[in-house]
Amino acid sequence: MTGSLDLLSGDAQLFLEKIWASRTHLHKADAGALTRLLSVEDADRLLTASAIRTPAVRIAKDGAVLPQSSYTRAATISGQSLSGLVNAEKALTLFRDGATIVFQGLHRYHAPLTRLVAELELELGHPCQANAYLTPAGSQGFAVHADSHDVFVFQTAGVKRWEIHTGDGVEDVTMTPGRCLYLPTGTPHAARAQETFSLHVTIGINQLTWRGLLRRTAEGVLPADEHLPAGYLDDPSALRDGLAARLREMADRLSGIDVDAAAEQEVRRFLTSQPPRLQGGLLDSVAHLHDDTTLRRRPGRPCLVRDHGDRIELLLGDRILTVPANVKWAVEELRSRAEVRPSDLPLDPESRMVLCRRLLREGLLEVVR
Repeated sequence: MTGSLDLLSGDAQLFLEKIWASRTHLHKADAGALTRLLSVEDADRLLTASAIRTPAVRIAKDGAVLPQSSYTRAATISGQSLSGLVNAEKALTLFRDGATIVFQGLHRYHAPLTRLVAELELELGHPCQANAYLTPAGSQGFAVHADSHDVFVFQTAGVKRWEIHTGDGVEDVTMTPGRCLYLPTGTPHAARAQETFSLHVTIGINQLTWRGLLRRTAEGVLPADEHLPAGYLDDPSALRDGLAARLREMADRLSGIDVDAAAEQEVRRFLTSQPPRLQGGLLDSVAHLHDDTTLRRRPGRPCLVRDHGDRIELLLGDRILTVPANVKWAVEELRSRAEVRPSDLPLDPESRMVLCRRLLREGLLEVVR
């Protein structure tokens, strides 16, 4: 990954080591770089000029989430009805009256955060999400609560004071543009805007766990799903003996699991289940590709190579692409370089153009404009 965590730290790996080992962690980053991820102007455009709909927006005040009917409207397009459209006038009135506007799932529709989340997922190996909170001066949207996942917080506008409950008591943290905060799973917290309005982004890390991996791995060796024996309430030995036999059977099967194959399956599961990320795909589709066209890997797109004799598989995040093995070194060239031209690839002219067109279509590559 290049660039994503650098917005939060000058040394991404060191930052990861620090935040995952500590209870809470503060860091000062480039305020301008963070603001470019979501500015007040971006929030205004999303709220007032994008026809945004629920559940992408929710509004809260004094610890309570307001009913959608208080800030949404219906409309029609070509005779088809649409519901849940945010009524910008009502939303702004609620904001002026002290309500917090929450933009949910921003990684799905706001390009800068789409890219950040995609690259974070590759760096961490965990699914991530992005929300943002726009709070008027002196207001607090939510009471003290804890999240079921780890959270990065970064401030992009205004000032917000955080109340963080730790094992040692309550810590007050003032967040200003450029400050980043890490909250591990289950950390109770609340936040209030100060003299001016506040805009901050949260990156939630939905951790994949050892328990989950063990469950997925063991699923294939569980005994057949049979009914419990009739009469076990009066004779528990029938239950005891049957359970003991099945546990022995399962233990034997578990001892025979190929852990290399199980680990590979987990990697493949993650690298084939991400949403498609094709921003710029239309421009790539109409671009005239020639031997000197500059290409690069699309940000946030993985590309793991797996050999299978005369074919290789490319794990691209949302799909698996199978190509002839003779293009492997060309693929490695594409993987290792920041930018590349078809003429740089170790293939004949026709083959390299076919490969580049295919990888553009599949979303691994994009044209540098």
